[in-house]
Amino acid sequence: MAKRVLVVGSGAREHALARVLSSPECEILCAPGNAGTGLSFRNVPVAVDDIPGIVAAAEREGVSLVVVGPELPLTLGLVDALAEKGIPAFGPSKAAAQLEGSKSFMKRFLKRHSIPTADFAIFDDVDAAEAYVRAAARPLVVKADGLAAGKGVTVATTPEQALLAVRQMMRDNAFGDAGKTVVIEELLPGEEASFHVICDGERAVPLPAAQDHKRVGDGDTGPNTGGMGAYAPAPVVTPEVHGRVMRTIVEPTLAGLKAEGTPFRGVLFVGLMIEAGVPRVLEFNVRFGDPETGVLTSLCSFTGGGWLGLLNGAAHGQFPPTQLECEGAALSVVMAAEGYPAKVRNGDVITGLEKTPENEHVHVLHAGTTRREDGAIVTAGGRVLNVVGRGATLEEAASRAYAQVDAISWPGEHHRRDIGSRALEKT
Repeated sequence: MAKRVLVVGSGAREHALARVLSSPECEILCAPGNAGTGLSFRNVPVAVDDIPGIVAAAEREGVSLVVVGPELPLTLGLVDALAEKGIPAFGPSKAAAQLEGSKSFMKRFLKRHSIPTADFAIFDDVDAAEAYVRAAARPLVVKADGLAAGKGVTVATTPEQALLAVRQMMRDNAFGDAGKTVVIEELLPGEEASFHVICDGERAVPLPAAQDHKRVGDGDTGPNTGGMGAYAPAPVVTPEVHGRVMRTIVEPTLAGLKAEGTPFRGVLFVGLMIEAGVPRVLEFNVRFGDPETGVLTSLCSFTGGGWLGLLNGAAHGQFPPTQLECEGAALSVVMAAEGYPAKVRNGDVITGLEKTPENEHVHVLHAGTTRREDGAIVTAGGRVLNVVGRGATLEEAASRAYAQVDAISWPGEHHRRDIGSRALEKT
């Protein structure tokens, strides 16, 4: 088992992973980490896109496993670079990471392997893209091909909205090179869910389905964000739907990647749209979702070595004997800085963190935070904190999370008050 683990990233996702990987026998390092990881673990000052720097840090620190949190270093080939030095890593190769790094690659892969998804067209010519939109007689979704921090997707209910999205991406370069090519697809009806499976190249261990809340405002209003909260389990993924996702999506995806010479090791996050019990792929991510990770790590445990044993086994291409243990529900609330998801204000002192109980029922994950020389923890990003509650029921988990949210504050802070409302209305 790994004795020293380097977690790459600086968000709530990485804070959550560090918490569940930590043990008296295993030292956790975070690169670059945040104020929260710095309080409990050791931060290493290296940026997530500095591939040589991360590899050098892993060698210097003598780590026996690297767990990669964000998508960017995966698409830049961090796992491949570590492999050249003989350092095991949890995460896919650069080739397999194209499932997230390029939406056009992902959609063509789905079509090749007859995996259910929305009808689509791909354009690198703006005039052709605009002509396609004008000729369409249905609502469309316009997606920047490359990475855009979760913000390169426009759900357009009118042709004018779709044309505006095409212009912003392809003519105005709103997302730089990521928007030079766009994917335009039909708008799928139904309910979304986040479906994570941990993979060792051939096999998959599924986690409970979660549901994210992307819009910034209550009632799913306002612009899209990286995620304002999540909960699990999501009742829309019934046992029947779960089985269908595994049979029609996960298993053919892993088999297809292996057949194409790019076996997938890491976590495959399938963004689903489910209508009348039928799941289709909205997107693939090649890393844990954020804020879903806080919920899943709070809710799930594993026999046979815990989270560390499972991720270490996946990195080595061979799962240990393990069994998922999961009961109750968990819910997370993102506390965001003033201005998010647009330009945000940084440097505000966060108060109330000392009131965090930090037990199995509630904990606070840091994301956009830093620690000043005087010891004060201040805001340093858009999504600042992720407060996670766990309970026997979703209602209990929500009550615990929001009680902690109400104890923390800073100028301009905002959050949603309706995380989990769709599931709570069904109970």
